[in-house]
Amino acid sequence: MTQYHPIKRLLIANRGEIAVRIIKTARRLGIHTIALYSDADARAMHVREADEAWHLGPAPARESYLDTGKVLRIAQQANADAIHPGYGFLSENSDFATACEQRGVCFIGPSGAAILAMGDKSGAKALMQAAGVPVLPGYHGADQHPDFLRDQASLVGFPLLIKAASGGGGKGMRRVDQLADFDDALAAVKREASAAFGDDHVLLERYLSRARHVEVQVFADTLGNAIYLGDRDCSLQRRHQKVIEEAPAPDIAPALRRAMGDAAVAAARAITYRGAGTIEFLLCGEEFFFMEMNTRLQVEHPVTEAVTGQDLVAWQLAVAEGKPLPLTQEEVVLRGHAVEARLYAEDVAAGFLPASGPIHWLHWPAGVRIDTGVGAGDAVSPYYDPMIAKLIAHAPSRSEAFASLADALAALELGPLVHNGPLLLRLCEEPEVLAMGHHTQWPIPTDTLPVPALVWPLAALWLASRERGASPWQQAAGFRLGPTRSFSAAVRIGEEARVLTLTERAGSLLWQGEQIPFELGADQIRLQQAGSWQRYPLHALGEGDYLLHLAGRRIRFSADDQHHQLHHDHQAGDAPGILAPMHGIVVALQVEAGQPVSKGQPLLVLEAMKMEHVLKADRDGVIEALQCRQGEQVSQGALLVRFAEQHTAQEERS
Repeated sequence: MTQYHPIKRLLIANRGEIAVRIIKTARRLGIHTIALYSDADARAMHVREADEAWHLGPAPARESYLDTGKVLRIAQQANADAIHPGYGFLSENSDFATACEQRGVCFIGPSGAAILAMGDKSGAKALMQAAGVPVLPGYHGADQHPDFLRDQASLVGFPLLIKAASGGGGKGMRRVDQLADFDDALAAVKREASAAFGDDHVLLERYLSRARHVEVQVFADTLGNAIYLGDRDCSLQRRHQKVIEEAPAPDIAPALRRAMGDAAVAAARAITYRGAGTIEFLLCGEEFFFMEMNTRLQVEHPVTEAVTGQDLVAWQLAVAEGKPLPLTQEEVVLRGHAVEARLYAEDVAAGFLPASGPIHWLHWPAGVRIDTGVGAGDAVSPYYDPMIAKLIAHAPSRSEAFASLADALAALELGPLVHNGPLLLRLCEEPEVLAMGHHTQWPIPTDTLPVPALVWPLAALWLASRERGASPWQQAAGFRLGPTRSFSAAVRIGEEARVLTLTERAGSLLWQGEQIPFELGADQIRLQQAGSWQRYPLHALGEGDYLLHLAGRRIRFSADDQHHQLHHDHQAGDAPGILAPMHGIVVALQVEAGQPVSKGQPLLVLEAMKMEHVLKADRDGVIEALQCRQGEQVSQGALLVRFAEQHTAQEERS
């Protein structure tokens, strides 16, 4: 008879939204939860939600969440019988998984050997080839000499990708289009890989243009059962990091879908896998190629939960206890479509620079699932990944799911922290995305769309009708007789405000020389233009904000009063040099004092959130001094490079 080992006390070796997510399932199952926190997370949501919480150490991850010794000591002191690593941090650390097992603590995940097998991307490719899983052409060997790698790059052909062999999460990766750029890209990937993973080994892969990123969720137990729970499309990416994910992956023939699922299960069986895992493929037409396996729960697992109706964290815990999988492959049924958007604290206009800071106001929209680790009054720390939340919509069809997610994003209230919510909304409304015309190389649009001219009079008309109470403005009769009426309304859309004066006569709106018949309803405005009536839905968002649907877009507006003034602004003044755009670590200095530089020239490399950001000169000039050292942790706004010409100008003014 199979022996089960019930989990009673679960230590969660993580933070933020995934820690909160795990706590919710554990609480439902009656499992006592133990949280960990750094100095930066002393008042975090996952600390508040757990049954108990233990202090790990200083804010930097290497001194807290990545310190295996501290985590294991606390697990022993807290009498934890299991550890859930979430994703990131120690979740794919084979030594940590092995150490847990050696100490008699159940690791919620695969064995250390399985993690090691797939953590080494070069070795993983060889294993997949042996298991009959298609892999991309490239070089995955042990020889890491730059000259040898350059020769191998020529053999693989361009364009190609240089990838950290121990990488993940889109970190440690560069596309190279020609041999002349190879050496610089190789050096950058090695720096990123060493900083993020402690291993600078790389592999080379043929770069496929217009490929889709499709991944398959696999699950295996300790009794020899292995299945897949559908697939996900994760092709909407920026800087190799996922932005929007959906399940099931659209527009895939049933036979191809089954082939990918079978290949994913074969991959899991090849390493005697246990628990939740994800096999990532590149899909080109009818061909698919193994990219990598993530030996953990994925960030985007909620879309799979939505279409399967299953709790994957509960599955993980059941497998760890020695129980069989809850379903067989034949019993897996997918219902509807789910879409997830990753809400990040980042400045899209500044090239997706990570942001951090307090959240003073936050109102989550209704109608979608929210996975988050923050609330109003909390802050996004500069020390960790800047994810704020995941918004997940589930509906009978793909179009309905995207529409529901767009409605939610349009209703989102969050500030003053800068975030990518407007970009996510735009992607949910983008015709090419809705038509599944995108791919992993598809350029995500980051420019600001202009507000359609018609929005302004419609918004003014709506606000005037709200202000006049039960006046004829709120009636839907249209074509009213009577004198000409004029009224004014102050309208705010985003950062722009206008005062508009409109004229109404006999049920028609006089606008830009046209007489436009209109009707006002409780939740819409109808206009007669070019011989036909057009309906423009509107609804209230609360606090005097409204949402207008026009030309496939959701446009938010409000009365321009004191309540709706901007809560924050971006002030730009004359800086004495180059300032740090975010908290980070200086990983490379590329200039020295006294050196003349030209506008656009790279000055230094700053690492933030495990990604490298090259800071360039914003003017021609001469470097007077470097205000930072390689390896130094710097704060947002700190002066890093001082220009002599700027300093001289200041001295003259004084």
